[in-house]
Amino acid sequence: MTSWWWVRHGPTHAKTMVGWRDLPADLSDHAAIGRLSDHLPEHAAMISSDLIRAAATADAIATPTRHRLPHDTNLREFHFGDWDGLDWQQVSARDPELSHAFWEDPGHHTAPNGESWNQLSHRVSNVVDGLNDAGHAHVIAVAHFGVILTQIARAMQTTPYEALGHKIDNLSVTRLDWDGAGWHVGAINHLP
Repeated sequence: MTSWWWVRHGPTHAKTMVGWRDLPADLSDHAAIGRLSDHLPEHAAMISSDLIRAAATADAIATPTRHRLPHDTNLREFHFGDWDGLDWQQVSARDPELSHAFWEDPGHHTAPNGESWNQLSHRVSNVVDGLNDAGHAHVIAVAHFGVILTQIARAMQTTPYEALGHKIDNLSVTRLDWDGAGWHVGAINHLP
């Protein structure tokens, strides 16, 4: 069995859509970082998105017994393309029908010059499947809101729209267990 400990990176405090823009995380809450680290398994493989907000969060919870794997670009957030850096009202004004469909009927709708839910889910699932096949007992994956939601949808066998209803706070832990035949949900959005 492989237990996945999905950690959402520290807050960026951005008020706009943040996908592949490389904004840093605010990791100044040392008590929250400590609680998070204490909650996670010691003997685990640890991987993160290559975006600085995820990589720096992974650095903050690193320990000598957590084997750090190389950053993986396939664990990046949604690629919001032309919407990255815009707020919800700007996105809605720019692309009213598409922006509505992107969130209300996620799947194949693609942000302009970006990607769809299906594309994000496919690239993340490939990383997960590869690490499951590697035989790790525990994997700590520091990533992003959308990345984590794709794996919740996969584990719970729900639609993307249903998965988008889950709250995923910064520095929260979502644990999903793979037993070789199916997924089991241990926790969603747990704040240690």
